[in-house]
Amino acid sequence: MNLYNRRVWTNRIGIALSMLAMLFGLLALMWILWTLFSKGFAALDWNFFTKDTPAPGSAGGGLRNAIVGSLMIIGVTTLVSTPVGILAGIYLAEYGTTSKFAATTRFITDIMLSAPSIVIGLFVYALAVATLGGFSGWAGSLALSLIAIPVVVRTTENMLRLVPTSLREAAFAVGAPRWQVSLKVTLRAVKSGVVTGILLAIARVTGETAPLLFTALNNQFYSTNMSKPMGNLPVVIFQFAMSPYDNWVSLAWGGALLIALLVLGLNIAARVLFRQKASN
Repeated sequence: MNLYNRRVWTNRIGIALSMLAMLFGLLALMWILWTLFSKGFAALDWNFFTKDTPAPGSAGGGLRNAIVGSLMIIGVTTLVSTPVGILAGIYLAEYGTTSKFAATTRFITDIMLSAPSIVIGLFVYALAVATLGGFSGWAGSLALSLIAIPVVVRTTENMLRLVPTSLREAAFAVGAPRWQVSLKVTLRAVKSGVVTGILLAIARVTGETAPLLFTALNNQFYSTNMSKPMGNLPVVIFQFAMSPYDNWVSLAWGGALLIALLVLGLNIAARVLFRQKASN
């Protein structure tokens, strides 16, 4: 067999193995999604969204308190992580190209990106819960913000670095100060990419369980008081999935499906925005 034929067969074998691995991954994914959707849809009804978590051994009930709690915690997380992450990304891309402080910030950001979420949860527990006297929704939002901020920072910085230098020079040439160039020219040019990073950060923290176990904990009653323990979907799913009660397990499947649909929607929105940016 000459060299050309050997390379052709090597290429065919490599493609075949790659397709086989892809098929195996798709089958596993379809099996997981089929199980999730088949068991999750069975739990979705009117009571699921309008009633609170039931007591042990009681029938009926829903996850209203957990849904509202998750929305409030994630909402506060978004309000905190979005401006902090965007402003930090602007500083790193526009002002801190040669600064030692910026280099240290990038290093810490990379560490936080790879840090296990349970470590961040323990850190917030020691910082806020143990010292301030109890679990709360604010502590849960703080923990999730520490996970989301590095994602927004790195996405914003990377997107701003894609802006051509000529665009900045044109803005400087007409007399615009540096802060206006950063906010009204470069940031506006990559707004779709920045929004994509925000959506991906929200999608990442939506299903985080470990940080909330140490911060927000849970609450089986409906509550909008962020200063007290607050119900949330990840912790409820974690607790109910291991329970001996069938209705609790069914509610856990419904909650898991709800989170999966939310994350799926955020990822689709992020891809649509990124595709629009690429087409422009």
